[in-house]
Amino acid sequence: MLCAYFVLRADLARRGIAADAETLIAGPCLAGILGAKLYHVLESPSEFFADPWHELFSQFGFAWFGGLIAGFAAFVWLARRSSAPLIEMLDAGSPAAAIGYGVGRIGCFLSGDGDYGIPTSLPWGMSFPNGLVPTDQRVHPTPIYEFLAACAIAWWLWRMGSRRIAVAESGSGVIASQGEIFAAYLVTTGVARFLVEFIRINPRSFLGMSNAQAVSAVSVVAGAVLWWRLRKR
Repeated sequence: MLCAYFVLRADLARRGIAADAETLIAGPCLAGILGAKLYHVLESPSEFFADPWHELFSQFGFAWFGGLIAGFAAFVWLARRSSAPLIEMLDAGSPAAAIGYGVGRIGCFLSGDGDYGIPTSLPWGMSFPNGLVPTDQRVHPTPIYEFLAACAIAWWLWRMGSRRIAVAESGSGVIASQGEIFAAYLVTTGVARFLVEFIRINPRSFLGMSNAQAVSAVSVVAGAVLWWRLRKR
């Protein structure tokens, strides 16, 4: 949250957008936590009704997809209340979302919560004997992969924004359409998550894909369609 806040605040400032970065980060993050918990509860109603108090207030059981839906909806609702167009607010929020996701994966890595990958003989393979989901096998440290990918994506999106602002201020050249940074975010983060899922231990449920992989595919398609529509316009 803090890393995303500092990046978003800087992006809003360079765009000259008078919006409250604290609210734009805190609101979606809190909504995302609630959404992730509720989605997990709804995924397994039998377990919820067997022990509703424990399921609701346990420190475990958060579904990434539920957090994505609730967090994105909260950001859109808050962004629409600002003076800037929604699509520009989505552009400004994209680098922050990318870096926030990456830093969050450090927590997955340190806790050994089962987000690691399949067994590997590569020299950087690691075991998590004391993790929340322990394993003595050397496995892919996929949270580190995702952290590095997220940092690279955030850097690229920030550079895209810098080029767009520089061209706009100079008054020359072809200015990229508003929304292209958000479209690039959807595509790049979707591709990164889709690929890493091949070596994750998540169960497969939809056409041989994990839930996160299916959502990532939708993200890539949505980003590509948005990019195409912006270019056509």
